Amino acid sequence: MNRNVVLKLTGVERQYGQGHTLLPILKGADFSMSKGEIVALVAPSGTGKSTLLHIAGLLEHPDGGEVNINGHACDGLSDEKRTAIRRSEIGFVYQFHHLLPEFSALENIMMPQLIAGLSWKEAGERAGQLLDYMRIGHRGSHRPGELSGGEQQRVAIARAVANAPTLLLADEPTGNLDPETASYVFDALEALVRQSGLAAVIATHNHELARRMDRRVTISDGKIVDF
Repeated sequence: MNRNVVLKLTGVERQYGQGHTLLPILKGADFSMSKGEIVALVAPSGTGKSTLLHIAGLLEHPDGGEVNINGHACDGLSDEKRTAIRRSEIGFVYQFHHLLPEFSALENIMMPQLIAGLSWKEAGERAGQLLDYMRIGHRGSHRPGELSGGEQQRVAIARAVANAPTLLLADEPTGNLDPETASYVFDALEALVRQSGLAAVIATHNHELARRMDRRVTISDGKIVDF
């Protein structure tokens, strides 16, 4: 496989039980993306966007097909190994920031690094650098409740990349923000992706933001297609 390919899905199947029947969501879905690429995932609610992101992020097992991250086949891995890959290779950003309210912005970004084994000093230095990069270094000592919605989401983005993942998965990261703030947050996210060279899949309903990405895909009849 091409060394620049970060994520590759091959023939991915996923279905859910609904009463006595099975509801197919993904039906042989294929998808791949390379280092430094930003892909917009644009599809109506209920078509499987979150399911796709969960499978790509090893949060959910597919019913069939293969998930490959950085050349590593993830099928059949133990939960422990899947967790290890998530911690080292994948960052997640959600529509709601999910910051820990009792900790400062700086401490929230430090948390995943401390879990990964970095020292308090190392984690603090990198967290500070990320806050500066996201242009909110002056807000590092503030708790989430003292930050604006755009500031909270920029802290969440910084936290997602704190452990230098190679893949970023974002599910409606600007969905709760007004258009001007959404554009500003996306600018910061895009700059971070370009600078770090990671690959990013961003699910969004915002077609204006989607047009600014390298490629746009949707889910149609359980397949992933370009549009």
